Amino acid sequence: MSARDRVRARRTGIAAAVALVTAAGLVAGGCSAGGAPSGAVPSTAVPSSAVPPAAVSPAAAAAGLAGAAGGAAAVTPLEPLPADVPPALAPYYAQRLGWTACDDGFECTTFRVPLDYDRPADGDLTLAAVRAPAVPAAPAGAGDPVAPGERLGSLLLNPGGPGGSAVEYVEGVARTYDAGVRARYDLVGLDPRGVGRSSPVTCLDGERMDAYTAVDITPDDQAEVDALVTAAKEFAEGCRQRSGDRLGHLSTVEAARDLDVLRALLGDERLHYVGKSYGTFLGATYAGLFPGRTGRMVLDGAMDPSLDSLTGNRTQAGGFETAWAAFARDCAAREDCPLGRTEQQTGERLTALFAAVDAHPLTTTDGARRLSEAQATTGVIQAMYADFLWPRLRTALADAVAGDGTGLLRLSDDYYGREVDGSYPNLMFANMAVNCLDLPAPFAGPDDAARAVPDFERTSPRFGRDMAWMALTCTYWPVRPTGTPHTVRAAGAAPIVVVGTTRDPATPYAWAQALAGQLESGRLLTYDGDGHTAYGRHDSCLDGAVNRFLLGGEPPENGKTCGR
Repeated sequence: MSARDRVRARRTGIAAAVALVTAAGLVAGGCSAGGAPSGAVPSTAVPSSAVPPAAVSPAAAAAGLAGAAGGAAAVTPLEPLPADVPPALAPYYAQRLGWTACDDGFECTTFRVPLDYDRPADGDLTLAAVRAPAVPAAPAGAGDPVAPGERLGSLLLNPGGPGGSAVEYVEGVARTYDAGVRARYDLVGLDPRGVGRSSPVTCLDGERMDAYTAVDITPDDQAEVDALVTAAKEFAEGCRQRSGDRLGHLSTVEAARDLDVLRALLGDERLHYVGKSYGTFLGATYAGLFPGRTGRMVLDGAMDPSLDSLTGNRTQAGGFETAWAAFARDCAAREDCPLGRTEQQTGERLTALFAAVDAHPLTTTDGARRLSEAQATTGVIQAMYADFLWPRLRTALADAVAGDGTGLLRLSDDYYGREVDGSYPNLMFANMAVNCLDLPAPFAGPDDAARAVPDFERTSPRFGRDMAWMALTCTYWPVRPTGTPHTVRAAGAAPIVVVGTTRDPATPYAWAQALAGQLESGRLLTYDGDGHTAYGRHDSCLDGAVNRFLLGGEPPENGKTCGR
């Protein structure tokens, strides 16, 4: 893998999935598209002029999500769309893709989708896709040639987010993908609407994002509460000013309908798909809307769409606490652990370090930038996503204890995708925009967040307070949510493999169990281990089970467990 590919893989394989917690905790208000993911109930603190009248989008109503605009709603099933393509949408399904060489050996294309599927005359969005064509002669792992076999079509990949660029992800991982899979599938990445190269949304410039990432997310007095609310409102207003009408049409339901347009344009009768993190919510939504067009689908690091924002945020906080405990045990057993020699001691000293940084932000080697408590917390959370980051975290914590915040600031910057020139990618803007449409917010205002803190802290002593307070941004979002908690049955779909990791920080294992149980054809595949998502990262047992499914169509036995 080239240096450029390694950068792409790092930024998309981890950072995109990281965006999951953005809305859920550190940035705004939801983690998945289930509970921790989104969140946006209109706040009584927002002037009525700032929020348009409540209305359920036609796309949401067509998907069986009526009643989503504001307030708690009963959990109902996601209903499939009609099997026949409506005449008004036929021109979109009849487009021809023009692939051109791009980006060091890949092929790129664009195509149109309606801004509003129920009002296609209102205008279009342009979406971008990339593919790595099948390579029948690719070498197998042992050096033997892969039998050409029958081409199986396209395999769409999504790295998560919401907001992760599938285009960058495919360009980063395609050459490292299983040789057998590459021999039988074109690997395709579609940037969802509002993301990456697909009519991207934008909200703040680099300077304002630097300030936003540093704002205190554990307010100690009314002035700090007011500053946090102001930051949330400024973020939302920036998105309104810079992104306009697109903000009302970036839901996961609409992104799933875009996937179906691309499936047709690729010439595939069924959608074959591997989604990670938020990509599991997108994939499950597709299966719920189009069960008869669902092919071989793998959902890795699964979200539970039945959760409301409050429950999802809180349970995700518990996921990070579980991951921290695993890191703490590992750290305490090492001579270079800067926080102590027992799991309890490391936790207590981390809490003390956060408090010290809150009182006196640390200097860094990055010019005038100082490490705030929010950025220190984000840096620790970033390292929970993959155990190969644990050595780097130990070093960063040791430096922070000695008064240098550079290491934790670098981890925080990686989380947000901050570039060395101070600019930020579209990742976090799209993350918020999708999350704020997909679910009503957990809180109507700061008083609700304050009341929820004790419950969050019981779930996660280390991160609960942060994640409770940082569920506010969608409260002030300029458009109403169009989604609501729901189950996904996908009756009649082909087998769907749901992968869960027992100590996954961002998508707790219970979410995978729940999604596999909801899906009529769900098959749960477990990885007993650490880190966020499992396929292609950890274990030959798990990778082998997934690859056999993708190539032969036979899912693993329901409940199969791999790992240590």
